[in-house]
Amino acid sequence: QVQLVESGGGLVQPGGSLRLSCTASGFTFSTYAIHWYRQAPGKERELVAALTSAGRSTNYGDSVKGRFTISRDVSKNTAYLQMNSLKPEDTAVYYCNFARGATSYWGQGTQVTVSS
Repeated sequence: QVQLVESGGGLVQPGGSLRLSCTASGFTFSTYAIHWYRQAPGKERELVAALTSAGRSTNYGDSVKGRFTISRDVSKNTAYLQMNSLKPEDTAVYYCNFARGATSYWGQGTQVTVSS
């Protein structure tokens, strides 16, 4: 059974940092590209970061470039999203995701709130 579990969210002040984790089970982690998305209240879900299956290439949304870093630890079947210089507009529920064929898998999400 495929499962993605996010953790690491919370309340942080502007300018602070958080590291989100996405622990996967039920599939070979290194075989698929991994994505982080976020959804703020009243807004559409947007792609934040992506890591290719080979783990060598990354892609970031314009709003987070230079501040967020996606990575993974294959031995732990875990992906990470390091978020630095956080802004109030980064407040959202963050989800990890991968697609296998026509099926897209999502975790339950973790809330990130950036506020003073």
